[in-house]
Amino acid sequence: MARSRDPETKPKKGLSRRDFLSRSAGLAASTPLVTGMGLAVPSGPAADVKILGPEKVPITLRVNGTTQTLNVEPRVTLLEALRDYLDYTGAKNVCDRATCGACTVIMNGKAVYSCAILALEAQGKDIVTVEGLSTGGKLHPIQAAFVEHDAQQCGFCTPGFVVASKAFLDRNPNPSMEQIEKGLGGNLCRCGTYVGIRQAVLTAAKAAKGGQSNG
Repeated sequence: MARSRDPETKPKKGLSRRDFLSRSAGLAASTPLVTGMGLAVPSGPAADVKILGPEKVPITLRVNGTTQTLNVEPRVTLLEALRDYLDYTGAKNVCDRATCGACTVIMNGKAVYSCAILALEAQGKDIVTVEGLSTGGKLHPIQAAFVEHDAQQCGFCTPGFVVASKAFLDRNPNPSMEQIEKGLGGNLCRCGTYVGIRQAVLTAAKAAKGGQSNG
């Protein structure tokens, strides 16, 4: 007959799982943070660093050629400042994590995700939104090309694609279809109108070149 095991009399070897977890938790709580080969010593902010917030602070943004002053909390993104404070609602808040491109604006000539940039960081930069592309009530050629090729459905991605296309053509005015596809890879269309979008960009490039394209 097999002998029963008595937990009270059986010698214990090492730590039980419960003892190990409880001791590890206590050790972690009492051990200072290790960074590299040394210890991270808590210290106050450097004397020469200006701390902003959490209250609102005044900032100045130059949007579509107009300089505007507003008061925002330091955590406010450029997208939020444009939409909620300045009423430029063309850029859309869709993914809010710099993935879809619906919030694209041009900053100092470069297409950027405005949801990933703090409004504070955009000060002193030239910002162009989709509202700033048309002049005198006349559509920009890339906007007209989007209409011509029906390059939109629900419309949420359209402003971002239009702005991204403008920035793309500014640096590559005579692109091939393959270059267009790669150049607009940072923008997503859930409706799948990529064919119309790419054709619109090719048409706008062709019109700018007097009818000549590299398609």
